[in-house]
Amino acid sequence: NVPLATAEICAAIVPLRPGVQALRVAQNRLREKTFFVENGLPTVPFTAVHSLTDLQTGLAQIGCPALLKTAVSGYDGKGQIKLNHPDEAAGAWQAVGEVDCILEGWVAFERELSMVAARDVNGRIAHYNLIENRHANHILDVSIAPADVPPLVLAQAEAMVQTVLTALDVVGVLCVEFFLTPTPGRLLLNEIAPRPHNSGHLTIEACVTSQFEQQLRTVCGLPVGDTTYLRPAAMANLLGDLWDFQRRGAEAQREKSVQSVAKSPDWTAVLTHPHLKLHLYGKESARPGRKMGHLTALASSVEEAEKIVRGARGRLVIE
Repeated sequence: NVPLATAEICAAIVPLRPGVQALRVAQNRLREKTFFVENGLPTVPFTAVHSLTDLQTGLAQIGCPALLKTAVSGYDGKGQIKLNHPDEAAGAWQAVGEVDCILEGWVAFERELSMVAARDVNGRIAHYNLIENRHANHILDVSIAPADVPPLVLAQAEAMVQTVLTALDVVGVLCVEFFLTPTPGRLLLNEIAPRPHNSGHLTIEACVTSQFEQQLRTVCGLPVGDTTYLRPAAMANLLGDLWDFQRRGAEAQREKSVQSVAKSPDWTAVLTHPHLKLHLYGKESARPGRKMGHLTALASSVEEAEKIVRGARGRLVIE
């Protein structure tokens, strides 16, 4: 969200990392997809949309279903609409505010994966293997790592991430999000984020060097740290819905003239587990869909770690 002009002025005065080019590409979906194509990186079919006519033409070329996304802003499913039929074009164009957009072909993917990686001032790259991500309502719900993928898929991801980091001359941490398609070993790039990423939060406990330490090391001119996993890990996001649940209960009691206050979840329900870690982000207010924190568990397998975090989070909403 930093204005590109601001970053350019700063870069003319002091070293700016990851760099202006990374920001320029990542903050505009059209530039991002164009960057992928120009660097030989596979992605979904897409076309620029600047008018309703562009949208109608794009749907005729790409077909339905398709996704209409605003070119700038928007995250966690915001600023995008799925079109199942060409007749929905006019309504979708109006719904996005008639602003510059990108139309993307629909992908029947098998899994969503991400790779968080870092590049230091000497061009050395270190990555955190592939992380498997499960979403709910377009918001990252659970991540597990390392992902269970064939060696060929991992090698392809490493090569693609190296291309992105090098082409953008990134110094710092960057995440690349992928679709793994049913075609064996075929990865498609979805988007990039030139920063520590939600799916990489599990590296705090799981790896020798977390993504946050990695960010500090690289932007300060230090070499990348060791990204070895200590144990398999899983992370579950904690959304404001948990706080909202408590608040609705308090409001219901106030309607009965019973004095009550809104409370955060009872964390003792999860912290009694010896292998569970709680992270809260210190946000002043909670609202549905807002990421307020996360749980991380390490275990002997990713399956066991996922079972622990899902079970713990489930206990927070049982009343």
